[in-house]
Amino acid sequence: MPGLIEQLSEDAIALLIQLIQTQSFSREEDKTADVLFGFLTAHGAQPNRLGNNVWAVSKHFAPHKPTILLNSHHDTVKPGASWTADPFGAVLEGDKLIGLGSNDAGASAASLLATFLYFEQNPPAFNLICAITAEEEISGANGIRSILSQLGKIDLGIVGEPTQMDLAIAEKGLVVLDCVAHGRTGHAARDEGENALYKALDDIQWLRSYRFPNESEFLGPVKMTVTQIQAGSQHNVVPDTCRFVVDVRTNELYSNEDIVRIVREHVQADVTPRSVHLNSSRIDPTHPLVQRGANLGRKLFGSATLSDQAVMPFDTIKVGPGDSARSHTPDEYIYLSEVRAGIKGYIELLEGFSF
Repeated sequence: MPGLIEQLSEDAIALLIQLIQTQSFSREEDKTADVLFGFLTAHGAQPNRLGNNVWAVSKHFAPHKPTILLNSHHDTVKPGASWTADPFGAVLEGDKLIGLGSNDAGASAASLLATFLYFEQNPPAFNLICAITAEEEISGANGIRSILSQLGKIDLGIVGEPTQMDLAIAEKGLVVLDCVAHGRTGHAARDEGENALYKALDDIQWLRSYRFPNESEFLGPVKMTVTQIQAGSQHNVVPDTCRFVVDVRTNELYSNEDIVRIVREHVQADVTPRSVHLNSSRIDPTHPLVQRGANLGRKLFGSATLSDQAVMPFDTIKVGPGDSARSHTPDEYIYLSEVRAGIKGYIELLEGFSF
């Protein structure tokens, strides 16, 4: 139905422009949630809302069918000082649409909504739920995690993020470790005290050199990076505490709990994870939807960037229009042709698909 796809594409672009023009920083997405709710209502859907999360269940929903969740986010980071265009201006230069959240992830959100509406008129062999959610950029508790229990059993998730419509079938997880090395104060002029900073440096050397033995085909090794350190009160006092932070990007071969346990076994410092829920994810490359994507010429890859895949306890792939390299950059942009191709690409991936 080319006419329907073309109309939905124009509607999606108009929605995307409206989203860009409406401020939606994380935890402040109420106005874009209003826009999304109104868009679905105007197109004959019956949307639901909890907080700033908006979702719709297909009118063709049948309990005996498997369910696919279409998900992207409508929150954005704050624009940096180096923007030259108005972040909320939705400036159009030929095919190029400039604006905050245009690439990450407004284009994916609008394209998935158009895809959902297409299948409302062309019922597939599975159920569809489309959820455009909040707080993705901060991994917040009031985003997708807060509504998963209301969506029922999900068999597969398609997460809309800019991947140039290639399929991310694995994604690195994240665990942040707050570490404290302990010593004993003393005068720096005398041979006394126990220097917590030196203890921390021994730990940091281990963190820098250790290689986890299990490396992923798609994600490579676990990567640990010490990113912050703080110690000492004045120049002549041996510090009794040293605090440092470790950013750990995990692969799917280790849970975040595994990482915390292994680090604790090897360092002297106290180790406290900020959370352990942002785990790595991977879908089997032989999954029927992955194989369908590969047969359509989509590249399969592992993604180093975190998304809401991390909190979804079911199979997921990440795919969407745009390029991840543009995300969180000055004068972020999307090409309108990418949005149109994204909608066609999502429909092509799902049309005729069965588990």
